[in-house]
Amino acid sequence: MQSEEKTILQRVVENFVRTGNASDDHVKVTSLPKGKTSYVEQIGVDGRSIMLKEYRVDGTVVYAGYSSRSETVYLSVVNG
Repeated sequence: MQSEEKTILQRVVENFVRTGNASDDHVKVTSLPKGKTSYVEQIGVDGRSIMLKEYRVDGTVVYAGYSSRSETVYLSVVNG
């Protein structure tokens, strides 16, 4: 994973866990159902699998993944 994507994911996940706000000024943020580890992103007739990685912040576990194609972060809370 590229370092820019890591930075985006870390920023969005930390903001979400600490404030409860699932939004960002630079990318779209989409909340998924609890415990999802992947998501199929549909753009037109094409589908693309987005794999979510586990992040732990302040005792909360969140799965998160980034699509550079749509500039969207996908979040799924595991506990918290």
